Amino acid sequence: MIDPASQAQLKEAIADCIGTDQGVLNALREEIQPLKSATRRIQPRATTSISLVGTDGGNNQLRFDPFLIQLVRVVDSSNNEYCIEAVSPTTPIEKLNTRQFIRDENGSISALGEMMQFLGVSTLPQLSHMIRPTDNGKPVSPSWVQVYRELVEWAILFKILGKDYGTDTLIICDGLLRSKAFAKDLFPKLLNGMKARIDAQWNKSRRRVYLAGVAKHSQVLSRYRLAMALEGVLQTDYPAYVEVSREIERHSYVWSEFAEGEFVGGKMFLVKFGSHRRDPVWPIDIFVPQVNESQAILGSLLADAINGFPVPHYPRCLQKAHENAALVDFDFDILQDFIYEGVRTSLGGDAGTLDAFQLQDADPAQRRYG
Repeated sequence: MIDPASQAQLKEAIADCIGTDQGVLNALREEIQPLKSATRRIQPRATTSISLVGTDGGNNQLRFDPFLIQLVRVVDSSNNEYCIEAVSPTTPIEKLNTRQFIRDENGSISALGEMMQFLGVSTLPQLSHMIRPTDNGKPVSPSWVQVYRELVEWAILFKILGKDYGTDTLIICDGLLRSKAFAKDLFPKLLNGMKARIDAQWNKSRRRVYLAGVAKHSQVLSRYRLAMALEGVLQTDYPAYVEVSREIERHSYVWSEFAEGEFVGGKMFLVKFGSHRRDPVWPIDIFVPQVNESQAILGSLLADAINGFPVPHYPRCLQKAHENAALVDFDFDILQDFIYEGVRTSLGGDAGTLDAFQLQDADPAQRRYG
Protein backbone atom coordinates (compact mmCIF):
# COMPACT_ATOMS: atom_id res chain seq x y z
CA MET A 1 0.00 0.00 0.00
CA ILE A 2 1.31 3.50 -0.88
CA ASP A 3 2.02 5.53 2.26
CA PRO A 4 0.49 9.06 2.63
CA ALA A 5 3.78 10.86 1.93
CA SER A 6 4.25 8.93 -1.31
CA GLN A 7 0.62 9.56 -2.28
CA ALA A 8 1.12 13.32 -1.97
CA GLN A 9 4.30 13.12 -4.03
CA LEU A 10 2.59 10.98 -6.67
CA LYS A 11 -0.39 13.34 -6.84
CA GLU A 12 1.91 16.30 -7.44
CA ALA A 13 3.86 14.43 -10.13
CA ILE A 14 0.69 13.43 -11.96
CA ALA A 15 -0.66 16.98 -11.84
CA ASP A 16 2.64 18.24 -13.26
CA CYS A 17 2.49 15.70 -16.12
CA ILE A 18 -1.06 16.67 -16.97
CA GLY A 19 -0.21 20.35 -16.92
CA THR A 20 2.78 19.76 -19.20
CA ASP A 21 0.73 17.66 -21.63
CA GLN A 22 -2.28 19.98 -21.76
CA GLY A 23 -1.15 21.13 -25.17
CA VAL A 24 -1.46 17.55 -26.43
CA LEU A 25 -5.15 17.41 -25.50
CA ASN A 26 -5.74 20.82 -27.06
CA ALA A 27 -4.13 19.59 -30.28
CA LEU A 28 -6.32 16.47 -30.27
CA ARG A 29 -9.43 18.60 -29.82
CA GLU A 30 -8.39 20.78 -32.73
CA GLU A 31 -7.83 17.73 -34.93
CA ILE A 32 -11.15 16.12 -34.07
CA GLN A 33 -13.35 19.24 -34.08
CA PRO A 34 -14.08 19.14 -37.86
CA LEU A 35 -15.69 15.72 -37.44
CA LYS A 36 -18.62 17.27 -35.57
CA SER A 37 -19.91 19.04 -38.68
CA ALA A 38 -19.23 15.90 -40.76
CA THR A 39 -21.51 13.71 -38.62
CA ARG A 40 -24.30 11.98 -40.56
CA ARG A 41 -27.50 10.30 -39.45
CA ILE A 42 -27.89 6.57 -40.18
CA GLN A 43 -31.06 5.52 -41.95
CA PRO A 44 -32.04 1.88 -41.27
CA ARG A 45 -31.99 -0.45 -44.26
CA ALA A 46 -33.24 -4.03 -44.62
CA THR A 47 -30.46 -6.35 -45.80
CA THR A 48 -29.49 -9.92 -44.96
CA SER A 49 -26.48 -9.86 -42.65
CA ILE A 50 -24.03 -12.66 -41.98
CA SER A 51 -20.89 -12.62 -39.89
CA LEU A 52 -17.69 -14.64 -40.00
CA VAL A 53 -15.71 -15.38 -36.83
CA GLY A 54 -12.72 -17.55 -36.01
CA THR A 55 -12.19 -19.24 -32.64
CA ASP A 56 -9.32 -17.40 -30.97
CA GLY A 57 -6.81 -18.58 -28.39
CA GLY A 58 -8.98 -17.22 -25.59
CA ASN A 59 -11.62 -19.81 -26.48
CA ASN A 60 -9.13 -22.63 -26.01
CA GLN A 61 -7.80 -22.46 -22.45
CA LEU A 62 -7.54 -26.18 -21.75
CA ARG A 63 -6.88 -27.47 -18.26
CA PHE A 64 -4.31 -29.95 -19.59
CA ASP A 65 -2.53 -29.44 -22.91
CA PRO A 66 1.21 -30.20 -22.81
CA PHE A 67 1.50 -29.82 -26.60
CA LEU A 68 -0.15 -26.36 -26.75
CA ILE A 69 -2.65 -27.55 -29.35
CA GLN A 70 -4.66 -24.78 -30.99
CA LEU A 71 -7.96 -25.18 -32.78
CA VAL A 72 -8.40 -23.27 -36.02
CA ARG A 73 -12.15 -23.06 -36.45
CA VAL A 74 -14.22 -20.59 -38.47
CA VAL A 75 -18.00 -20.39 -38.32
CA ASP A 76 -20.63 -17.85 -39.30
CA SER A 77 -23.67 -16.40 -37.57
CA SER A 78 -25.87 -19.21 -38.97
CA ASN A 79 -23.55 -21.79 -37.36
CA ASN A 80 -22.12 -22.95 -40.68
CA GLU A 81 -18.66 -24.36 -40.04
CA TYR A 82 -16.12 -23.59 -42.77
CA CYS A 83 -12.97 -24.90 -41.16
CA ILE A 84 -11.90 -26.99 -38.18
CA GLU A 85 -8.37 -28.27 -37.71
CA ALA A 86 -5.84 -28.68 -34.93
CA VAL A 87 -2.29 -27.35 -35.04
CA SER A 88 0.45 -26.89 -32.48
CA PRO A 89 3.42 -24.50 -32.46
CA THR A 90 5.66 -27.41 -33.50
CA THR A 91 3.54 -28.61 -36.43
CA PRO A 92 5.91 -28.98 -39.42
CA ILE A 93 5.21 -26.30 -42.01
CA GLU A 94 5.70 -28.73 -44.90
CA LYS A 95 3.01 -30.98 -43.45
CA LEU A 96 0.67 -28.01 -43.16
CA ASN A 97 1.43 -27.01 -46.75
CA THR A 98 0.51 -30.48 -47.99
CA ARG A 99 -2.74 -30.42 -46.02
CA GLN A 100 -4.00 -27.37 -47.92
CA PHE A 101 -3.98 -29.17 -51.27
CA ILE A 102 -5.44 -32.55 -50.27
CA ARG A 103 -8.76 -32.98 -52.04
CA ASP A 104 -11.84 -33.99 -50.06
CA GLU A 105 -14.64 -36.33 -51.16
CA ASN A 106 -16.02 -33.54 -53.35
CA GLY A 107 -12.68 -33.00 -55.05
CA SER A 108 -12.10 -29.63 -53.36
CA ILE A 109 -8.97 -28.37 -51.65
CA SER A 110 -9.05 -26.16 -48.55
CA ALA A 111 -10.12 -22.52 -48.70
CA LEU A 112 -6.56 -21.54 -47.81
CA GLY A 113 -5.24 -23.69 -50.65
CA GLU A 114 -7.64 -21.99 -53.08
CA MET A 115 -6.48 -18.57 -51.92
CA MET A 116 -2.84 -19.59 -52.27
CA GLN A 117 -3.50 -20.77 -55.83
CA PHE A 118 -5.22 -17.47 -56.64
CA LEU A 119 -2.26 -15.53 -55.25
CA GLY A 120 0.23 -17.70 -57.14
CA VAL A 121 2.08 -19.16 -54.14
CA SER A 122 2.61 -22.80 -53.23
CA THR A 123 3.94 -22.61 -49.67
CA LEU A 124 2.96 -20.84 -46.45
CA PRO A 125 6.34 -19.05 -46.12
CA GLN A 126 5.69 -17.59 -49.59
CA LEU A 127 2.24 -16.47 -48.43
CA SER A 128 3.43 -14.89 -45.19
CA HIS A 129 6.89 -13.76 -44.05
CA MET A 130 5.69 -14.43 -40.47
CA ILE A 131 5.62 -18.20 -41.04
CA ARG A 132 9.24 -19.32 -41.37
CA PRO A 133 10.42 -22.87 -40.73
CA THR A 134 13.87 -23.74 -39.45
CA ASP A 135 16.21 -26.29 -41.03
CA ASN A 136 14.33 -29.14 -39.36
CA GLY A 137 11.02 -27.91 -40.78
CA LYS A 138 9.66 -26.61 -37.47
CA PRO A 139 8.40 -22.99 -37.17
CA VAL A 140 10.64 -20.30 -35.73
CA SER A 141 8.15 -18.72 -33.32
CA PRO A 142 4.98 -20.10 -31.63
CA SER A 143 3.13 -16.89 -32.61
CA TRP A 144 2.89 -18.18 -36.18
CA VAL A 145 -0.28 -20.06 -35.21
CA GLN A 146 -2.11 -16.74 -34.77
CA VAL A 147 -0.91 -15.64 -38.21
CA TYR A 148 -2.03 -18.95 -39.70
CA ARG A 149 -5.48 -18.54 -38.14
CA GLU A 150 -5.78 -15.04 -39.63
CA LEU A 151 -4.79 -16.31 -43.08
CA VAL A 152 -7.46 -19.02 -42.87
CA GLU A 153 -10.10 -16.42 -41.99
CA TRP A 154 -9.14 -14.27 -44.98
CA ALA A 155 -9.22 -17.36 -47.21
CA ILE A 156 -12.73 -18.31 -46.09
CA LEU A 157 -13.96 -14.75 -46.58
CA PHE A 158 -12.54 -14.85 -50.11
CA LYS A 159 -14.25 -18.18 -50.74
CA ILE A 160 -17.72 -17.16 -49.55
CA LEU A 161 -17.60 -14.01 -51.66
CA GLY A 162 -17.85 -16.38 -54.62
CA LYS A 163 -21.11 -17.97 -53.44
CA ASP A 164 -24.45 -17.19 -55.03
CA TYR A 165 -26.65 -14.92 -52.92
CA GLY A 166 -30.42 -14.77 -53.23
CA THR A 167 -30.73 -11.29 -51.69
CA ASP A 168 -28.56 -8.25 -51.07
CA THR A 169 -26.17 -9.34 -48.32
CA LEU A 170 -23.85 -7.64 -45.87
CA ILE A 171 -20.85 -9.69 -44.73
CA ILE A 172 -19.50 -8.49 -41.39
CA CYS A 173 -15.95 -9.42 -40.40
CA ASP A 174 -14.66 -9.59 -36.86
CA GLY A 175 -12.00 -6.87 -36.89
CA LEU A 176 -10.83 -4.18 -39.27
CA LEU A 177 -10.18 -4.91 -42.95
CA ARG A 178 -6.41 -4.60 -42.58
CA SER A 179 -3.59 -7.12 -42.40
CA LYS A 180 0.18 -7.29 -42.17
CA ALA A 181 0.21 -11.09 -42.34
CA PHE A 182 0.70 -11.30 -46.11
CA ALA A 183 4.06 -11.20 -47.86
CA LYS A 184 5.05 -8.63 -50.50
CA ASP A 185 2.08 -7.35 -52.54
CA LEU A 186 -0.18 -10.35 -51.91
CA PHE A 187 -2.73 -8.52 -49.73
CA PRO A 188 -3.52 -5.86 -52.39
CA LYS A 189 -3.82 -8.72 -54.90
CA LEU A 190 -6.29 -10.46 -52.60
CA LEU A 191 -8.29 -7.25 -52.14
CA ASN A 192 -8.55 -6.88 -55.92
CA GLY A 193 -9.78 -10.47 -56.13
CA MET A 194 -12.41 -9.77 -53.48
CA LYS A 195 -13.61 -6.72 -55.41
CA ALA A 196 -13.81 -8.79 -58.60
CA ARG A 197 -16.00 -11.38 -56.87
CA ILE A 198 -18.29 -8.70 -55.45
CA ASP A 199 -18.59 -7.07 -58.89
CA ALA A 200 -19.37 -10.47 -60.41
CA GLN A 201 -22.32 -10.85 -58.02
CA TRP A 202 -23.85 -7.66 -59.38
CA ASN A 203 -23.10 -8.42 -63.03
CA LYS A 204 -24.44 -11.97 -62.79
CA SER A 205 -27.54 -11.66 -60.60
CA ARG A 206 -27.91 -7.97 -59.71
CA ARG A 207 -27.22 -8.75 -56.06
CA ARG A 208 -25.33 -6.32 -53.85
CA VAL A 209 -22.77 -7.90 -51.56
CA TYR A 210 -21.36 -5.45 -49.04
CA LEU A 211 -18.30 -5.94 -46.86
CA ALA A 212 -17.46 -4.32 -43.54
CA GLY A 213 -15.28 -5.04 -40.53
CA VAL A 214 -16.26 -4.18 -36.97
CA ALA A 215 -13.67 -3.82 -34.19
CA LYS A 216 -14.19 -3.60 -30.45
CA HIS A 217 -11.16 -1.36 -30.04
CA SER A 218 -9.06 0.95 -32.18
CA GLN A 219 -5.99 3.13 -31.72
CA VAL A 220 -7.96 5.96 -33.31
CA LEU A 221 -10.81 5.69 -30.82
CA SER A 222 -8.45 5.28 -27.86
CA ARG A 223 -6.47 8.38 -28.82
CA TYR A 224 -9.43 10.66 -29.54
CA ARG A 225 -12.17 9.42 -27.19
CA LEU A 226 -11.82 12.24 -24.63
CA ALA A 227 -11.37 14.89 -27.31
CA MET A 228 -14.55 13.62 -29.06
CA ALA A 229 -16.51 13.92 -25.81
CA LEU A 230 -15.23 17.44 -25.17
CA GLU A 231 -16.01 18.54 -28.74
CA GLY A 232 -19.43 16.84 -28.84
CA VAL A 233 -18.57 14.50 -31.73
CA LEU A 234 -21.28 11.81 -32.13
CA GLN A 235 -23.17 13.28 -29.17
CA THR A 236 -26.49 12.92 -31.00
CA ASP A 237 -29.99 11.77 -30.10
CA TYR A 238 -30.06 9.43 -33.09
CA PRO A 239 -27.80 6.78 -34.67
CA ALA A 240 -24.95 8.53 -36.44
CA TYR A 241 -21.56 8.07 -38.05
CA VAL A 242 -18.56 10.07 -39.15
CA GLU A 243 -15.83 9.23 -41.63
CA VAL A 244 -12.29 9.32 -40.22
CA SER A 245 -9.65 10.98 -42.36
CA ARG A 246 -6.46 9.13 -43.22
CA GLU A 247 -4.50 11.92 -41.53
CA ILE A 248 -6.19 11.25 -38.19
CA GLU A 249 -5.48 7.55 -38.64
CA ARG A 250 -1.80 8.24 -39.35
CA HIS A 251 -1.52 10.23 -36.14
CA SER A 252 -2.99 7.32 -34.18
CA TYR A 253 -0.97 4.34 -35.37
CA VAL A 254 2.66 3.70 -34.45
CA TRP A 255 3.10 2.21 -37.93
CA SER A 256 1.64 4.69 -40.40
CA GLU A 257 1.36 2.02 -43.10
CA PHE A 258 -1.49 0.49 -41.07
CA ALA A 259 -3.45 3.68 -41.78
CA GLU A 260 -3.04 3.60 -45.54
CA GLY A 261 -1.18 1.65 -48.16
CA GLU A 262 -0.82 -2.00 -49.07
CA PHE A 263 -1.91 -3.30 -45.66
CA VAL A 264 -5.25 -1.49 -45.67
CA GLY A 265 -8.46 -2.71 -47.28
CA GLY A 266 -10.97 -0.58 -45.39
CA LYS A 267 -11.90 3.05 -44.75
CA MET A 268 -12.60 3.77 -41.11
CA PHE A 269 -15.84 5.21 -39.78
CA LEU A 270 -16.76 5.86 -36.16
CA VAL A 271 -20.32 4.73 -35.64
CA LYS A 272 -22.93 5.05 -32.89
CA PHE A 273 -25.95 2.77 -33.33
CA GLY A 274 -27.82 3.93 -30.24
CA SER A 275 -30.18 6.92 -29.91
CA HIS A 276 -28.61 8.34 -26.76
CA ARG A 277 -25.66 10.69 -26.49
CA ARG A 278 -23.61 8.35 -24.32
CA ASP A 279 -24.18 5.16 -26.31
CA PRO A 280 -21.01 3.29 -27.34
CA VAL A 281 -19.06 4.22 -30.45
CA TRP A 282 -17.54 1.48 -32.62
CA PRO A 283 -14.73 1.67 -35.18
CA ILE A 284 -15.91 0.16 -38.47
CA ASP A 285 -13.99 -0.42 -41.70
CA ILE A 286 -15.94 -0.28 -44.95
CA PHE A 287 -14.35 -2.04 -47.92
CA VAL A 288 -12.55 0.75 -49.80
CA PRO A 289 -14.30 0.22 -53.19
CA GLN A 290 -17.66 0.54 -51.38
CA VAL A 291 -17.03 3.75 -49.41
CA ASN A 292 -19.55 5.61 -51.58
CA GLU A 293 -22.20 3.18 -50.34
CA SER A 294 -21.43 3.76 -46.68
CA GLN A 295 -24.97 4.94 -45.88
CA ALA A 296 -26.48 1.70 -47.20
CA ILE A 297 -23.89 -0.44 -45.42
CA LEU A 298 -24.21 1.32 -42.07
CA GLY A 299 -27.99 1.33 -42.44
CA SER A 300 -27.87 -2.45 -42.78
CA LEU A 301 -25.60 -2.66 -39.75
CA LEU A 302 -28.02 -0.49 -37.79
CA ALA A 303 -30.92 -2.85 -38.47
CA ASP A 304 -28.82 -5.70 -37.07
CA ALA A 305 -27.38 -3.76 -34.13
CA ILE A 306 -30.74 -2.51 -32.84
CA ASN A 307 -31.44 -6.02 -31.51
CA GLY A 308 -27.90 -6.52 -30.24
CA PHE A 309 -27.70 -8.94 -27.29
CA PRO A 310 -26.08 -9.36 -24.82
CA VAL A 311 -24.04 -6.30 -25.91
CA PRO A 312 -26.51 -3.54 -26.82
CA HIS A 313 -26.07 -1.54 -30.02
CA TYR A 314 -23.51 -4.00 -31.39
CA PRO A 315 -24.25 -6.14 -34.48
CA ARG A 316 -26.31 -9.12 -33.38
CA CYS A 317 -25.06 -11.42 -36.15
CA LEU A 318 -21.48 -10.80 -35.02
CA GLN A 319 -22.42 -11.71 -31.46
CA LYS A 320 -24.15 -14.87 -32.71
CA ALA A 321 -21.05 -15.85 -34.66
CA HIS A 322 -18.93 -15.42 -31.53
CA GLU A 323 -21.36 -17.61 -29.58
CA ASN A 324 -21.15 -20.26 -32.28
CA ALA A 325 -17.34 -20.12 -32.42
CA ALA A 326 -16.69 -20.32 -28.69
CA LEU A 327 -15.71 -23.75 -27.37
CA VAL A 328 -17.57 -24.12 -24.10
CA ASP A 329 -19.35 -26.69 -21.94
CA PHE A 330 -19.82 -30.03 -23.72
CA ASP A 331 -17.64 -29.17 -26.75
CA PHE A 332 -14.87 -28.03 -24.43
CA ASP A 333 -15.04 -31.26 -22.40
CA ILE A 334 -14.90 -33.35 -25.58
CA LEU A 335 -11.83 -31.45 -26.77
CA GLN A 336 -10.14 -31.99 -23.41
CA ASP A 337 -10.92 -35.73 -23.59
CA PHE A 338 -9.37 -35.86 -27.07
CA ILE A 339 -6.18 -34.36 -25.62
CA TYR A 340 -6.05 -36.97 -22.84
CA GLU A 341 -6.78 -39.78 -25.29
CA GLY A 342 -4.06 -38.64 -27.69
CA VAL A 343 -1.48 -38.32 -24.91
CA ARG A 344 -2.49 -41.72 -23.46
CA THR A 345 -1.96 -43.38 -26.85
CA SER A 346 1.45 -41.75 -27.29
CA LEU A 347 2.59 -42.90 -23.81
CA GLY A 348 2.05 -46.59 -24.49
CA GLY A 349 3.11 -48.54 -21.42
CA ASP A 350 3.27 -45.39 -19.28
CA ALA A 351 -0.41 -44.58 -19.83
CA GLY A 352 -1.24 -45.57 -16.25
CA THR A 353 0.75 -42.58 -15.01
CA LEU A 354 -1.59 -40.27 -16.92
CA ASP A 355 -4.65 -41.86 -15.27
CA ALA A 356 -3.19 -41.12 -11.84
CA PHE A 357 -2.18 -37.65 -13.01
CA GLN A 358 -5.80 -36.84 -13.95
CA LEU A 359 -6.89 -37.40 -10.35
CA GLN A 360 -4.46 -34.80 -9.02
CA ASP A 361 -5.60 -31.26 -8.28
CA ALA A 362 -4.32 -29.11 -11.16
CA ASP A 363 -4.42 -25.90 -9.08
CA PRO A 364 -4.21 -26.57 -5.34
CA ALA A 365 -3.65 -22.85 -4.71
CA GLN A 366 -7.35 -22.31 -5.44
CA ARG A 367 -8.11 -23.76 -2.00
CA ARG A 368 -7.12 -20.45 -0.43
CA TYR A 369 -10.41 -19.03 -1.76
CA GLY A 370 -12.51 -21.78 -0.15
